[in-house]
Amino acid sequence: MNTHYIKLSIAILGSVTLASCGGGDKAAQQQGPPPATPVSTYTVAEQPVTTTDTYPGNVIALNEVELRPQVGGYITAIYVKDGQKVTKGQKLYEIDRTKYLAAYNAAKADVAVAKANRDKAKKDADRYTKLAEQEAVAKQRVDYALTDLANAESQVAAAQAALASSANDYQRSVIVSPLTGTIGISQVKLGALATAGTTLLNTVSTNDPIAVDIAVAQAEIPRFVELQKSTSAVKDSLFSIEMPDKSIYKRRGRIVAIDRAVDPTTGTIKVRISYPNEGGTLVSGMNVNLLALNKEAGNQVVIPYKAVTEQLGEFNVITVGDSSKAVPKVIKVGRQVDQNIVVKSGLKVGEVIVVDGVQNVRPGAVVKAVSPEEANQPAGAAAPTKK
Repeated sequence: MNTHYIKLSIAILGSVTLASCGGGDKAAQQQGPPPATPVSTYTVAEQPVTTTDTYPGNVIALNEVELRPQVGGYITAIYVKDGQKVTKGQKLYEIDRTKYLAAYNAAKADVAVAKANRDKAKKDADRYTKLAEQEAVAKQRVDYALTDLANAESQVAAAQAALASSANDYQRSVIVSPLTGTIGISQVKLGALATAGTTLLNTVSTNDPIAVDIAVAQAEIPRFVELQKSTSAVKDSLFSIEMPDKSIYKRRGRIVAIDRAVDPTTGTIKVRISYPNEGGTLVSGMNVNLLALNKEAGNQVVIPYKAVTEQLGEFNVITVGDSSKAVPKVIKVGRQVDQNIVVKSGLKVGEVIVVDGVQNVRPGAVVKAVSPEEANQPAGAAAPTKK
């Protein structure tokens, strides 16, 4: 009796299972393959590329001189105001000239005495020489007279050298501007004691033209050497300046110097670019950004940057392959140009890639090209109705 019930139950369960399986197959056949994923696409192409490289820069004066006295003494006069425009040769500072004037006058007197002694020795030498010709004086006496004349000539030369030195000291007690430019804030006040060659009085620098120094990686040295030689670099405005307030300084610059050696601690070399600065907009010591146009040689493969995804340091795009199936590809990227990016390898001209809707695509899925708006709809969302 129990065995009969068990067999009946197994038969009923098997029937139910077969019915269930048959129903699933029919449902799957009725449902069909999943719908294509909507995406926007882009056909890979080449185009000329111009990028802008940014370098932190420091504004420096092309000519700057620290003023230090060549003679010592107390400051007795200051002839300029702080920050004033000055011209070459203009008087700036005066050091107490009393002792230098006294030394100059004493040196002039010494020259006069030396010349008088020389004149007397010359007369004596001439007289003894004539007497010697008449054999009226010993030849030894003539030799003594000529020696005295030579000594007197030497004393005149020494006195004149001392006079020139004292004249220089007297002249250097007034400090004049070595160039035309702007003087800074004075480092000394009236009555201060200045030591020769040590005390910093002030600094004078030129304003126009002015320069910007940047540090360039050693790999870029050949490029900047070529730019220095190029006659069109200024005309093409290859170098512009972004000011601290983010405005652009519109004057054109040119490379005036590339340093002699690479800094081994940083692996960079200093490049100096000169700019006109008539209005004084650029101030020495200012920190700016130098913007250098970089024109890549030939055409480059360029794609929209939003088509690229990054994972674990690898850059990927999704290409549209046979039967409109999504195929991921690893690529190597170069510089970003606005909303696009240069592809160094991994893509060929003519290939089709997914741009919008990348987040909804799975490898091997079928895709269909739609507008960017439709492609950016979340997965499963209803497409916008057309009116």
